[in-house]
Order: sequence, then structure tokens, then C-alpha cells
Amino acid sequence: MMDFRLEKDSMGEVPVPQGALYGAQTQRAVDNFAIGNVVMPAALIKALAIIKKAAAETNMDLGLLNSVQGEAIAAAAQEIIDGNHAESFPVSVFQTGSGTSSNMNINEVIVGLATRQGVVLSANDHVNLGQSSNDVIPTALHLAVAMGVKGLVIPALSHLAKTIRRRALEYGHVIKTGRTHLMDALPIRLGAELEAWAAALDECLERFSSVMPRLQRLPLGGTAVGSGVNCHPDFSARAIKRINGMTALECTVASNFYKGLSSLDTVVETSGQLRTAAVVLIKICNDLRWMNSGPGAGLAEIALPALQPGSSIMPAKVNPVIPEAVLMACAQIMGNDHVVSLAGQGGSFQLNTMLPVAAHNILQAIDLLSGSARDLADKAVAGFTVNEEMCGRFVSRNPILVTALNAKIGYLAAAEIAKKAMAEDRSILEVALEETDLSQAELEALLDPARLADGG
Repeated sequence: MMDFRLEKDSMGEVPVPQGALYGAQTQRAVDNFAIGNVVMPAALIKALAIIKKAAAETNMDLGLLNSVQGEAIAAAAQEIIDGNHAESFPVSVFQTGSGTSSNMNINEVIVGLATRQGVVLSANDHVNLGQSSNDVIPTALHLAVAMGVKGLVIPALSHLAKTIRRRALEYGHVIKTGRTHLMDALPIRLGAELEAWAAALDECLERFSSVMPRLQRLPLGGTAVGSGVNCHPDFSARAIKRINGMTALECTVASNFYKGLSSLDTVVETSGQLRTAAVVLIKICNDLRWMNSGPGAGLAEIALPALQPGSSIMPAKVNPVIPEAVLMACAQIMGNDHVVSLAGQGGSFQLNTMLPVAAHNILQAIDLLSGSARDLADKAVAGFTVNEEMCGRFVSRNPILVTALNAKIGYLAAAEIAKKAMAEDRSILEVALEETDLSQAELEALLDPARLADGG
């Protein structure tokens, strides 16, 4: 049997587990919202704790909290920032759309921690001073996403691009068959193929860099509807300056609090960029899987690192498990983006009421994308080997080499040479020597795969 204590809020008394740090409003949320078992993301809880610490220190400076109260709030918030007390945040993502339950959850946990130190606080009057759930939750969402993009996504994508470019330099000399429509096309350097992947990642990084200033516009200080009622006029700027000191971000006060509380357009934009980056990773994974296919009946141009047995029944089978895992993660990211887009439509008048589900989905997408990029870099791209013999064999039998003869003998005559070479399983050079008046030296120069790969 669990022991309970009675906690009181504006609606009356509520039994709360004896050892719980939280109080009545958190318990009401736990009782009310029994939809699934997904709790609010740790990254959002950390962002909330950063806001609470900055608010307490600011309110002390403004003379609105005494030093005992302010320091107790700041110390408790720091414990949460450090990753402690995760079990004290049991509120479901599927709660009140403003996130009020999560705001009160952290307020009450801070009160509980302060109480253990002998400091009596009010969750509403002290911890929530100068704030409302309506401005704190959107601020925490922007803050958590900005920290995730800067601290996780950008470094992970940069690492993947750097790893790809290192392999591109290593294998820049390898000429392989290019493919369009999954059919043989003109030769290409393996290094150029890899560099295209890295260039796509560069553009993803550009997109994330471009959204950062908008993510860092925080509506803290708008309080209930955006008017800033019950908030000291200097609170926003001073608190956000402290937030920057704790996060190394460059956050600014939102120019329009009403917009900041009611619109999720910047979050939707960032989610779309996560989706775009997922599409880039999907392209890389698909190319890797095709190039790795075989080993006897596929392309077998590369061999990905063998990480685990690939079958419970077929001995010696090894599968491209990292690209497969990343493909699933990217599918999830694309699904998350759809939910965030729907949440963006949840703004009615002065508040968006789908904030918690937006937070869950975009923060999960950040984790999935950054983890995928690092796994792809370290466990697939960094360790694959190239089968140069197989690449050369495909190139030598590539009928599309005949394209180089178009200017000399015409498209139709070149097509006939290609057909004969394929029918007789011979090289284009062999057949062209028989079917044209061009010298062997001239044909070898025209048909040189390296020259074609370099656009010559």
C-alpha cells in the first residue's frame, strides 16, 4: 500500500504519493490524462528549468523575491537542469494543450525540492512569478529546439559531411558506372558521387543556420495572452540575458508576444527542415544499400562493415543494418513533421493549444536525426571498403560509353555498336574497332572512362 499526503490547490485537496516532489496540480494531471504512456520530453523539462532559474534570479534582482526564495528556486532548478529527478515529471504529452500541467509540474517540483531544504515557497506566487504557462511553454519549446539544433543536429550533420568527404578523397581515383533510372549511365568518379551527398548535407546545414535567429526569439514576458500583465517591464530582457548565459545561445525578446504565444510557424519551419534532412539521409542510405548489394548477385561495389549476423536461418548472411535503421528513423521523422504541421494549426486567437504534442514530435525528430547522422557516419560510411575490381568491370562493359562516339559517327551508328556489344558481351572498344574507321588510339582516348567521368 502506498502512503499518501494531502495537497491543496484552488479546487481543493488531492491525495499525492508521500514521497513525490510534486503537488496537487501535477497529481490532477496524472489522474486526468491517462492517454498512452508518453511523458513530456527531457529536453523540454530542461528548458523549463533553465527558464525557472533565469526567472528566479531576475526576480531577485528586481526586488520581487528575497534572496532566500530566489536562491532556493535557482538551486532546485539547477538540479533539474543537471538531469536529476526525472521521475518527478510524469505528466503525459497528451494533456491540456497549453502545457499548463507541465508548467505547474516543474513549479511544484521546485517547491518540493526547496521544502527539503527548509524553504517554504508557493508554486504560483514565487516560482511562477512574472510568468504564465501561456508564455513559458512556447518559450521552452523554442529554447529546447534551438538547443537541439545547435547542440545535436548541426554537429551531427557536419560530422557526417566531413566523414563522407574524407572517404571521397580516399577513393577519388575510382571510376564507376553512373546510373540513372537504376540503369547504366556515363561513368562517374566515386569521389564525385560521395561529394554530392556531402553537398546536400551542406545545404541542410544552411537551412538550420538560417532558422536559428527565429528560433531564438522568445516570447517570455507575454504572460497570459501576450499583453505582459503581472510581469515587470524589465523582466523579459534580463531573464533572456541569463538564459543566454546558461545555454550559449543568442536569444532575443520576441518583437510581438501575441504572435509568439499563438503561432508555431517557426517550429513548423524547423520541423520541415528536419524532414528535408531526413530525405537527404534516405538518399544516402538507399545509395549505400544498392552499392553494397550482393555479394554475388548484386552490385557489390562496396562492402559495408559487418556488424551482426543477418539471418537466423541463413549462415554467413550480413545485412546493411545501419542504413536500414536510419531509413526507419527517417520515416518516423517524416511522420513527426506531419504531426507538428497539424499542431501548427492549433492556434486559435491568443494561444496555440497543441504545444505539448508539437514539443514531443519535434524534439524526438531532433534526437532521431542527430543519432542517425552519427551512426551513418561512424558505423557505415567510415568503414566501408570499395571493390575497385568490380567497379572497373562494370565500367569496361558499360554500353553507355558509346555516347562518346556520337560526335564522330552519329547517334544511330553508336546505338548499333552498343547493341552489338551487349548482345555479344564484348567491350565497346572491341566492337567499335570493327565497326568504325577510327584508330585504336583515337577510340581509346574517346572511350577513356576517366575522361568521360571528368566531363571531357
